[in-house]
Amino acid sequence: MQAEQAQAGQARNAVPEVAAQGLQSPQQFLDRVAGACQPVVIRGLVDEWPVVAAGRQSLATLSDYLLRFDANEQAEVFIGEPQIAGRYYYTNDLKGFNFERRQMAFGDALNQMVAGSGPGHRSMYMGSSPTDLYLPGFSQQNPMRLLSPSVSARIWLGHASNVAAHYDTLDNIACVVAGTRRFTLFPPQTISKLYVGPIDHNMAGQPVSLAAAANDDERFPLFREVRDQALVAQLDAGDAIYIPKLWWHQIEALADFNALVNYWWDAFGIADQPSVALLLSMITIAERPAAEREAWKAFFDHYVFRPHGHPLAHLPPEQHGALGPLLPDNYARIRAFILRALREGQS
Repeated sequence: MQAEQAQAGQARNAVPEVAAQGLQSPQQFLDRVAGACQPVVIRGLVDEWPVVAAGRQSLATLSDYLLRFDANEQAEVFIGEPQIAGRYYYTNDLKGFNFERRQMAFGDALNQMVAGSGPGHRSMYMGSSPTDLYLPGFSQQNPMRLLSPSVSARIWLGHASNVAAHYDTLDNIACVVAGTRRFTLFPPQTISKLYVGPIDHNMAGQPVSLAAAANDDERFPLFREVRDQALVAQLDAGDAIYIPKLWWHQIEALADFNALVNYWWDAFGIADQPSVALLLSMITIAERPAAEREAWKAFFDHYVFRPHGHPLAHLPPEQHGALGPLLPDNYARIRAFILRALREGQS
């Protein structure tokens, strides 16, 4: 996003903002916002959604609106005792979690959230529920104009909560439809100083930053070097935020009851996600000798990250072969080679 798009007078570490009126199509969004791979707040993006209007009337009106679409599907719900104050996290030994997971019908969970909203109650949190499955027809009434209709919406409902800083491997547009949310974001480059927890034992699928969750804990001294790099945005109903893939984000839901709709998609992908390559590299490269890892790093830089441009720039384009444009032909050729190599490696 161009610097002149940012609104004047923002706090030093505020997420830059852009007016929703200037974004009317997926291409405009890619050109003006997503292409920079930087977080951006889009004030008022979904102001006109019927679900936002319902939430502004009352919690009962919002609940009634959502239940019109309820398909009575089972969903996973986090339930925490009052003493955790909505901070869904590990137990002190990192072996378990401080909340209960329960399968509930979507409508039953929503009704219990509404009935138990407020201080002194157990907290409830139901996240990442695809609206096409749980609330068929919702997306047609509340469309996202910045994305293709093929990108599915997900809804997040619950009491006041604090979700530890984590990253996603897809791009994200998150839209507040009820309540208030505060987002605290760290750049991908801070990962080595965030003290990341286990990748396969976590609250909701992605590893979290132990240091960001603990704030100023002496066990995590390197975090102090990046703490001031955090960007912060507070969103009210109708506002949205674009979070590029791999940006760490902590999300605090501040009202007694909060609702959010988000969209995950790969803004610049062809088919396969980069996270697949990362996982494969973990098992093929990570535990080799340091000198060999450095050699592979040089090859990754040359062929993948390309700090000096295309690796075959010294040859005519017609001689680039498999390193020519991925589409329409080379993507399928390289992918077939990878799959064949994996099959032969297992034999």
